Amino acid sequence: MGALEEVADSVLLAVATIPEGRVTSYGSIGRLVGRGPRLVARVLATRGDEVCWWRVVRADGSIAPQLVAEATVLLGREGVPVRAGRVDLRRHGIDLADG
Repeated sequence: MGALEEVADSVLLAVATIPEGRVTSYGSIGRLVGRGPRLVARVLATRGDEVCWWRVVRADGSIAPQLVAEATVLLGREGVPVRAGRVDLRRHGIDLADG
């Protein structure tokens, strides 16, 4: 297994630990696996269908425009409201890198 694939697997494992009804940021996942948020986003763009990708949002709680519609439905089913394409991180966010 190559180093990049190991990082991707680490990202996917971390995302899989996000509890239902909660969200975290790309940066939180990145800090946990020792990589930047852009790499986390890239992994989820290519392999996110393997995990609960909709529980990962930007640092300000916003959802990427191309994902807002689907993520809003999926998060709504978990009791997480999305308003104007954004989740309230103070209420629904967790920082996985915070141990």
